[in-house]
Amino acid sequence: MINRIRDIRKQKGMTLADVAERCTPATTAQTIGRLETGMRNLSLVWMNKIAAALGVEPELLLRGEDSAQPQLIARLLENGADALSVPRDAVLPTALGGDGALVAMTIEHSAGEYRAGDQLWLRQSEPENFARLLNRDVLAPRPGGRFAFGRMIDRDGARVAILPPGAGSKQVVVENPPWLAAAEMLVRTL
Repeated sequence: MINRIRDIRKQKGMTLADVAERCTPATTAQTIGRLETGMRNLSLVWMNKIAAALGVEPELLLRGEDSAQPQLIARLLENGADALSVPRDAVLPTALGGDGALVAMTIEHSAGEYRAGDQLWLRQSEPENFARLLNRDVLAPRPGGRFAFGRMIDRDGARVAILPPGAGSKQVVVENPPWLAAAEMLVRTL
C-alpha cells in the first residue's frame, strides 16, 4: 500500500514540521518524512496520530498502488442523465479548494435534510469571516468538547445563534466560538 500523507499535507499547505507539531504527543519532522516516504512502517497508531494532525479520517491516508481517481462521467440534466464529452477527475473531499482546514462530521441520526449514514465535510472559518456564514449550516465548538450544528441565523458581536436541523428545534447560542465550520460537501451512500 502507498500512503497519501504527502499529498494531503501539501493540499492543506502544511510542512512536515507543522504535522509533527500537531501530533499528540508531538514528534519530529524527520519521523513524519520517513513515514510519508515509506522509509518507516506506517502502523495503525501512527495512522491515527497523523490523520488527527491533518484533520482527516485515517483511511484517507492509504491508497492501493493501482487505485485510480474516481471519474466524473455523466451529468443529470432536466431531461435525464447525459454523458460528459470528456470524463474528468471527480472532486474528493481532500481536493476541495478554499481557505481553512476541512473537518468532517458523520450523521448518525436523521435530522432535517440530513440522513443517518451521511458524511458532511465542512470548512473552518475564523471569527472575522463569520458574517459570510449567515444562513449556512455550520458546526460550532462549545465548551467541554461539545459542538452545536445547524443553520447560523444570527450573529451579534462574539455570539452566534444556530438553529439545529429538524422540526421544533430551539436555537442554540454559542459565545465566542474560536472558529465555525461551514458545510461544503455532503457524501451520501445509496
